[in-house]
Amino acid sequence: MVKGGLIQCSNPINDESRAIAEIQAAAFEKHLPMIEDAGRQGVQVLCLQEIFNGPYFCPSQDQRWYDAAEPVPGPTVEALAPIAKKHDMAMVIPIYEREQAGVYYNTAAVVDADGSYLGKYRKNHIPQTSGFWEKYFFKPGNLGYPTFQTKYAKIGVYICYDRHFPEGARLLGLNGAEIVFNPSATVAGLSQYLWKLEQPAHAVANGYFMGCINRIGTEAPWNIGKFYGSSYFVNPRGQMLAEASEADDELITADLDLEQIEEVRRVWQFYRDRRPETYSDMTELLP
Repeated sequence: MVKGGLIQCSNPINDESRAIAEIQAAAFEKHLPMIEDAGRQGVQVLCLQEIFNGPYFCPSQDQRWYDAAEPVPGPTVEALAPIAKKHDMAMVIPIYEREQAGVYYNTAAVVDADGSYLGKYRKNHIPQTSGFWEKYFFKPGNLGYPTFQTKYAKIGVYICYDRHFPEGARLLGLNGAEIVFNPSATVAGLSQYLWKLEQPAHAVANGYFMGCINRIGTEAPWNIGKFYGSSYFVNPRGQMLAEASEADDELITADLDLEQIEEVRRVWQFYRDRRPETYSDMTELLP
């Protein structure tokens, strides 16, 4: 039994005239009490929202936001690792990564319960559509679909827009993920219907748990819409275990019974019955 935690949080400074470092520091400081609370509640694996230490700046195409990127591991991971160790709590830490000059990724670092850095996932699917100009800020990920053996469970990460692609979700399962986290930044509209449809479907199709996080509030000056929260945990049967509100800063937790994975997969033998030798057209011939 693993106690999982998700934090959804509004951005505290929505003022473009402020320095990026100041905006990021305020977001980081706002999260700290919630992270500490997770530790006190006995959360064993905690995930934060997409680019948690600042606003979702991708509605712009303003190069000043390149200054928000940092190495991974780097300052933010190094600041949170001791907190993870103090509470014996593994963490998924989504931040804007700078690999080298001009090379940036949308990344999530994974830290184990002893504070050690296990590795990172780089968002593979990058949208370029109204209000989500992510190709301006991020290169597509180049690390595949890794999983990370924490003290409590083997976990995978899928970031926001990734969730629309079942192929990567399947690969995370094939790579042994027991819990997949999807930190997101998504606003009301078409995606709100899909939010509670796609990820339970991934959980069912792959027989694993998912923790799905979305931020809240409206972020100026972009004002692309309301980030509607509704973070949740879902089990391998597609059943909701815990769900947050659409509007409040919240830590939600759920007890994830990993034995249920074996139980469900013995009933729904999707991994036994899949036919990869018939799928080659998907990558070799079709657009």
